[in-house]
Amino acid sequence: MIPFLNLSPLDEDLREELLTATAQFLDSGRYMLGEGLAEFEDTFASYVGVDHCVGVASGLDAISLLLRAYNIGPGDEVIVPSNTYIATWLAVTHVGATPVPVEPDESTYNLDPSLVEAALTPRTRAILPVHLYGQPADVAPLMGIASRRNLAVIEDAAQAHGARYRGRQAGSLAHAAAFSFYPTKNLGAYGDGGAVTTDDPEVAKTVRLLRNYGSPGRGRTLRLGYNSRLDELQARLLTIKLSRLDDWNGRRRHQAAIYREGLAGTDLVLPAAPSWAEPSWHVFVVQSMQRDDLASHLARHGVETLIHYPVPPHLQPAYEHLGMTRGSFPLSELLHQTVLSLPIGPHLSCDDVRTVIAAVRRATSEPTS
Repeated sequence: MIPFLNLSPLDEDLREELLTATAQFLDSGRYMLGEGLAEFEDTFASYVGVDHCVGVASGLDAISLLLRAYNIGPGDEVIVPSNTYIATWLAVTHVGATPVPVEPDESTYNLDPSLVEAALTPRTRAILPVHLYGQPADVAPLMGIASRRNLAVIEDAAQAHGARYRGRQAGSLAHAAAFSFYPTKNLGAYGDGGAVTTDDPEVAKTVRLLRNYGSPGRGRTLRLGYNSRLDELQARLLTIKLSRLDDWNGRRRHQAAIYREGLAGTDLVLPAAPSWAEPSWHVFVVQSMQRDDLASHLARHGVETLIHYPVPPHLQPAYEHLGMTRGSFPLSELLHQTVLSLPIGPHLSCDDVRTVIAAVRRATSEPTS
């Protein structure tokens, strides 16, 4: 069996460091907003290449709090990808704004900058590109649009820890960025967690207030805030894992190269990596018109796969009120019907990847049932 993801080997390699950090956390007597969180925020900000990092409770909260920091709310519109995980849209909805979807670039699956201008209205306040699957979105044209229209650009970097765009780290490309540390991410915690990164001191200050009930300390509440703090223990453990992130991403990139070479010439559509992008390869996503048959074949041969994601946001029951029906975003709908994620990650060996390739090649050469 080749699992899609197995975190146990990584945890075992780090076991002694993780246990030491846990003991230090227990001995500290400070379980929220302590030295461990401050150290992680400084270290992650330095890694990303920004002045400020603010740890929060989840990636969804990171986007929501950033939108609130920019005073985006009811009556406002935010440009979002039509092809993304639903959390991107939910953050916009949670602040009372309206998500305005834009179709992806066919080769990268990310928001197509050439389509954004046509979606803007006088109510547009922000653009929210997603670095989907760890593939950097083309942010520079979006920043140009934002500059001309006085808009905020917020990166959804939940899947892009360590990805690079034109030599710069994801999370440092726009006005601010949101990260998730969900356990399956390239940099994952042992529970939920997230962070905001930015060079803007006022945005960072506002997010710090909002994450802690709107309060800078006991007795004063300056904003209508939330309880959205990155746990002290999670922060300490993330600091340890951050020191391994580049190595783990290097393994992912090597595996992606093996996949792209080994699957060339099949009837699959393979993920593209533009010359200006260095993906983190959070997932390795192929497209197949016989996606379900391929997944079933691989399962029978001991290869676990996943679908990221089976239903696009505009067709989710939660967004029926927007009146977007099937056919509203045909490219996104096609992607959600054809994408399949193959195993990738530091838990795999190169031989494992070649075994997956062999199984895929057998499936794509056999007649469909």
